[in-house]
Amino acid sequence: MNKIEIRQVSKNFGDTTALDKVSVDILPEKIYGLLGRNGAGKSTLLNVISNRIFADNGAVLVDGVKSAENDKALSKVYLMSEKNYYPEDMKVKEIFKWTKEFYGNFDTEKAYQLSELFGLNVKQRSSKLSTGYASIFKIILALCLDIPYIFLDEPVLGLDANHREMFYKLLLESYAEKPRTFVISTHLIEEISSLIEDVIIIKNGKVIKDCSSEELLSSGYTVSGAAEVVDAFTKGKEVIGADMLGGLKSAYVIGTADKSQVLDGLEITKLDMQKLFIQLTNS
Repeated sequence: MNKIEIRQVSKNFGDTTALDKVSVDILPEKIYGLLGRNGAGKSTLLNVISNRIFADNGAVLVDGVKSAENDKALSKVYLMSEKNYYPEDMKVKEIFKWTKEFYGNFDTEKAYQLSELFGLNVKQRSSKLSTGYASIFKIILALCLDIPYIFLDEPVLGLDANHREMFYKLLLESYAEKPRTFVISTHLIEEISSLIEDVIIIKNGKVIKDCSSEELLSSGYTVSGAAEVVDAFTKGKEVIGADMLGGLKSAYVIGTADKSQVLDGLEITKLDMQKLFIQLTNS
């Protein structure tokens, strides 16, 4: 089966463990959210997958082939990251040309159309772009590639709300037109929660969740009401966190709510992905 297999991958930087025996599969034609706090290991994992850095142990296989220094395997993978790897004097339109040379399946016509839509000057040198337009430039590259696996590391960095909304819309349109795997690593969890089908959460270099969004959100519930009533209801239950506002309390509970036991004055609602992420990754 076509997929990316990450097997027991570890990576250390001096005394810091960035990845600790990470094993996970990235399946074809899905939109993933790769979530984790700063320093959790997200970018390191993406750089190992794309062969920009080497793992200390373990292996990455792309469609059954080890990706390390393998051009055929790596041609199926694109990583958009914050760092600019292009020559400083190279213009955007020249990078479009060379991207097509390397990948082949690059839609140059669409790249120019999206550049016009976003207001990107293709005659500008990539090194001179603002933070927002540097993100837009790399987003356009990603959306115009017809390859199986596209990784987006903080893709909306520096984008205003209007441009972020445009990106999410274009991503879904691109996915519907040519289904392929997108992996989005971002801190704006609330904004992407409706886009992603599957979630991988990393904490301290380890994968703590690898499941569908639906499974993650159905793993528990939120109970809200007067603090003393919430405490009485949640006694003996697995509470992963809570918020207080005056005398009102919201508790985040793992498990299934027994509606017959719900006390008067309490409200049971679904877990919010961002709230759940915060509670799961708390120290």
